[in-house]
Amino acid sequence: MVQFFYQNLHAQGFALPNTYSDSAAAAILIHLLASVGHPFHANKRRRRRKRKRRMSSSFWTFLFVFSSLAIYSEGLTRHYKFNVVMRNVTRLCSTKPIVTVNGQFPGPTLYAREDDTVLVKVVNHIGHDVTIHWHGVRQLRTGWADGPAYVTQCPIQPGRSYVYNFTLTGQRGTLLWHAHITWMRSTVHGALVILPKLGVPYPFTQPHQEHVIVLAEWWKSDPEAVIREALKAGRPPNVSDAHVINGHSGALSTCSSSSLDGFTLAVEKGKKYLLRVINAALNEDLFFKVAGHRMTVVEVDAAYTKPFSIDTILLAPGQTTNVLLTADKTAGGRYLVTTSPFADSPLVAVDNRTATATLHYADIVSSSAAPAAASALTTTNPPLMNATPVAAAFSDALRSLNSQAYPARVPATVDRSLLFTVGLGANPCASCVNGSRVVAGVNNVTFVMPTTALLQAHYYNISGVFTDDFPGRPPVVFNYTGSGPRNVATEQGTRLYRLPYNATVELVLQDTGIIGPESHPLHLHGYNFFVIGKGSGNYDPKTSPAGFNLVDPVERNTVSVPSGGWTAIRFRADNPGVWFMHCHFEVHMTWGLKMAFIVDDGEGPEQSILPPPKDLPAC
Repeated sequence: MVQFFYQNLHAQGFALPNTYSDSAAAAILIHLLASVGHPFHANKRRRRRKRKRRMSSSFWTFLFVFSSLAIYSEGLTRHYKFNVVMRNVTRLCSTKPIVTVNGQFPGPTLYAREDDTVLVKVVNHIGHDVTIHWHGVRQLRTGWADGPAYVTQCPIQPGRSYVYNFTLTGQRGTLLWHAHITWMRSTVHGALVILPKLGVPYPFTQPHQEHVIVLAEWWKSDPEAVIREALKAGRPPNVSDAHVINGHSGALSTCSSSSLDGFTLAVEKGKKYLLRVINAALNEDLFFKVAGHRMTVVEVDAAYTKPFSIDTILLAPGQTTNVLLTADKTAGGRYLVTTSPFADSPLVAVDNRTATATLHYADIVSSSAAPAAASALTTTNPPLMNATPVAAAFSDALRSLNSQAYPARVPATVDRSLLFTVGLGANPCASCVNGSRVVAGVNNVTFVMPTTALLQAHYYNISGVFTDDFPGRPPVVFNYTGSGPRNVATEQGTRLYRLPYNATVELVLQDTGIIGPESHPLHLHGYNFFVIGKGSGNYDPKTSPAGFNLVDPVERNTVSVPSGGWTAIRFRADNPGVWFMHCHFEVHMTWGLKMAFIVDDGEGPEQSILPPPKDLPAC
């Protein structure tokens, strides 16, 4: 529509810029109106008669323009359809059936613009329940479309469908969508690209092209079987067999097809590329690196950052990072792209294989009839698995853009000050190998998933589904990052923490040494938050806040709590509903490292959750 009325104005002889903001467009139109005369302006009678014909034509032209602007400002409605189907896929020289969306691995990329409304009809054609989560979408008052099974909805049963309906308000950048039930996320995932409003430029150098890069894991066996066997034995599950870049691992084995199992990114010398990098892995933080090139970080988790240059980025599961890469090498050159795990805890087993891809410069056109020989591949060594300084160099450099157009609205005061310990434990299990089962919890509570969706229970006041007595502080104070208490058992329950609408919250997430220290990427649904501080050891409420950044802290939806350390975040509870918070290591979430916030309605309908849709799945 915007392009149409721009073409209309160009046809009328008006010279307009290629890009514009909403305010700039309005200013241009007001100026044009003033230059031709406003049809309702009372001037001298003879001037009105003399200009009547010209003003009439101008009036209808600009009435069309303003009405078009009004339509544009409300955003478009974009329709997508996800058919969840089984498909046989060959990787690592073996073939197996996997769950996919539209037969694709990774799944399709969804494109929309800020302020657009997105409707995705998900049709379940497999023999298992399904849900889809739009990771990082604020879901303002539309918790019914958030997607975690038994939290905001009951699953979509086999043969049924559900339409996810949400609006992308105040967000632009790269996010992730994925299944949010059992371990189906291993293959059911993809990118959600939110472009700026039409005509609004990026706050960084305009790239010539953009590419989505999805990092993930691959199991030769069925991941669902892997976790079932682990739960039965009470032990950690087997790690994946490979990492993948856009579904391909690179040449990791000796079978004849291995050399073909790699992703190639074609570039042209002298051009800039925006790489939208996503970590869709189940259980591992991943480094990402391009041989011979540095990257300029410009956005994380759909929030712009102050640009900085670096050669290696780190993404926890669920996190996204947009980087600008300048193709400044020789035409015809080939450069290795790597993704490899980061884990600085000696107790954690990880898949230590490196997935590879190729950045390939287009060849210069040659007059020779003979084809040019493939150039040598420029390689690079990925960081060591425990390269904490490399990880810190990236995370410590992240800052919000905090410009006039994109301010960092960090809550200056705090209504609720919370401390959540996150870590592992062990509970008795008569059928397990050692008589106990590894569990995880928040403030020593191992979360028990209900059989009725929490949001429905909250909205309809259904009793007996959950309690709202989740502890705001650890029930027992101890040396959190030390050896821990002798009793490593946890409590179990479906306990939620209640927040009043618009409350400001400071939440310190503290790792524990129970069983062993380990990092935890915590994801909060329905909100962005500001990462105001982090540190090693135990958080000290007297000294640690002195180092808080309340000016331009990075804004995220998923943040890593460092192994043997703590992270502090702040957010404003301005989105009513029930919002899941959990570790994005799927194994930790399976073990119970999760909880949920209830955010009460505010005053009036605009501060209240919308009614549930008619097609909401039933349990």
